[in-house]
Amino acid sequence: MDQSTTVTAQQALDAANEAAFLTNNLWILVATALVFVMHLGFAALESGFVQKKNTVNILFKNCMILSIGLLTYCICGFNIMYPGEAYAGGFFGFSGFGLNPSEADITSAYGNYTYWSDFIFQGMFAATAATIVSGAVAERIKLESFLVFATLLVAICYPITGMWHWGGGWLAAIGFYDFAGSTLVHAMGGAAALAAAIVLGPRIGKYTLEGIKPIPGHSMPLAAIGVFLLWFGWFGFNGGSVLSADAAGVSLVFVTTSLAAAAGAVGAFITGYILFKSHDLSMVLNGILGGLVGITAGADQMGPLSAIIIGFVAGIIIPFSVVFFDKIKVDDPVGATSVHLICGIWGTIAVGLFGQMAGLGQVGIQLVGILAVCTFSFVFSFGLMYALKVTMGIRVKEKEEIKGLDRYEHGAQAYQEVESISYSYQVK
Repeated sequence: MDQSTTVTAQQALDAANEAAFLTNNLWILVATALVFVMHLGFAALESGFVQKKNTVNILFKNCMILSIGLLTYCICGFNIMYPGEAYAGGFFGFSGFGLNPSEADITSAYGNYTYWSDFIFQGMFAATAATIVSGAVAERIKLESFLVFATLLVAICYPITGMWHWGGGWLAAIGFYDFAGSTLVHAMGGAAALAAAIVLGPRIGKYTLEGIKPIPGHSMPLAAIGVFLLWFGWFGFNGGSVLSADAAGVSLVFVTTSLAAAAGAVGAFITGYILFKSHDLSMVLNGILGGLVGITAGADQMGPLSAIIIGFVAGIIIPFSVVFFDKIKVDDPVGATSVHLICGIWGTIAVGLFGQMAGLGQVGIQLVGILAVCTFSFVFSFGLMYALKVTMGIRVKEKEEIKGLDRYEHGAQAYQEVESISYSYQVK
């Protein structure tokens, strides 16, 4: 082989590698945009599930959570969650404030994508964790207190537990597996939501001497739109977690994600009808989300049948979980604890039952990870919410809760009351 042929072959290889890098990086950015759309889904779902008088409040919180999440993750969260190899196998690390990539970090030397793509993709995940809490404490929490809670949750709690696995910490060292965050995002956020709801207490009139009083949301169309947007965004949430544009990997994740969501809807539909003798749309909507949360830990390892089983079981769990939390008087207007905490736990265990490393040993490792992440998140969130309770206060006044947070916290309403106008016609 002469020198000119060798040079040509090397140039072709370099061009192919550059094309692969550009394709992988582009897919990560597309996936980031899809995860961003999930925040629109959360906003629609939560606003649909709350009363009309609190719509502006829940939308305001969703806007601020995304903004706070990205800023705090930029300032410190990213470097806590990914502190570097020096902290491998550990419990905590920190590589400094802000984003400071080297020149190599924005080339293929960094990996399948650039440092910038890595940050923005992970930042969207971070904001999701706080959004989970938003729905569980809706309609009675002070806005400023919630924003402080969300800031510290994303800045400290989420990146610490995330570092334990995704950042190369001690959970990664023992073999724990969570592909896209059934535990690290969803169960972590669900445990925080449970703690916050317990400290905050239920809405006025929810639990009475006569029994549990339903407080229905004001717009099921909005809630349904929110769920479909979340399902759409989940293609980026799970598909982007392949961390490349690998054709086989991404396409498998799309299939398992959708099959689990569909099975979750069917599981919730059947179970809801058996328990309540009605076709409850809210149960089916949460069943879809439960299936999505459940498959997230092992979407890259499951075949179609396993994905269907995982989603179906998650759908069955939803109605029972909602009833359970109502019985113990934990008021969660959107069912966040059932969807994210309980189904997140189930999905993480399912990796040990159906995944490539299935076995009792892996189930045990998965349980260790679940217990560690959920306990840390619950204790952190309970302590933080209690501290806010005795300092800033966390509960709006009774009058404000009854009349609606939109009026008192924002001075605006989502739906303006239209006065009826009578017209008189003179007939000649």
